[in-house]
Amino acid sequence: MPKNAWNPDLYESSHSFVWKLGRDLLAQLAPQAGERILDVGCGTGQLTAEIAACGARVLGIDAAPSMIEQARRNFPALRFEQADAAALPFQAEFDAVFSNATLHWVRDADRAADGIRRALKPGGRFVAEFGGRGNTAALLRAVYQELESLGVAQPERRNPWYYPSLGEYAALLERNGLQVTFAALFDRPTPLEGGEDALANWLAMFGACFTDAIAAERRPQFLRGVAERAAGQLRQNGVWTLDYRRLRIRAVRAALA
Repeated sequence: MPKNAWNPDLYESSHSFVWKLGRDLLAQLAPQAGERILDVGCGTGQLTAEIAACGARVLGIDAAPSMIEQARRNFPALRFEQADAAALPFQAEFDAVFSNATLHWVRDADRAADGIRRALKPGGRFVAEFGGRGNTAALLRAVYQELESLGVAQPERRNPWYYPSLGEYAALLERNGLQVTFAALFDRPTPLEGGEDALANWLAMFGACFTDAIAAERRPQFLRGVAERAAGQLRQNGVWTLDYRRLRIRAVRAALA
């Protein structure tokens, strides 16, 4: 799958948990009427719209053109733009930067943090949640084992995600001029949507980096093998539940940063 090629239909039909679970993060953001807020990794716009409903002036950005197109269709009255989280172009424009389930996709975390700091007004706040150290560890073990059985060498090198520890990410923010005021790393087992096909749908949505490593005709075998290896830990009573581990953080831009 080409970089930033996402399927918004699959995202909305089978992965609504991404934004539904992110609603809890809005309490940390506490958007106020009249504030300018940047939503980094807005997807198809659901949380952007909930921020706007509080009276804030919000801009949603995402690296995937298909997601931005769908967000504009979903919420035509709101503003959405394609932009890379590691190359934010803004300068002291926002009272807050919000990001849900996005920053684990950004390997250049220092550039992202620097861009977030620059986007904030002095004293502005940054509120985010994303995959932390240990996220989907059981699933990844099953994926790596199955890829190796199919002849893919060093499958872990195909992992596209950045899952930092709490200390690692807090230090990264501090060195980029963002003062951490709250941080938590916690387990959040997450039931998948889609019944029997839920794990395959999740891999189709988020794991193309792995399925692209094998020929198309062998991908059904790969998916079956991963499911068989992972079922003991991740499937109960017919429901696939991924071993999500989330890092939630709140920081502010220092007045002189």
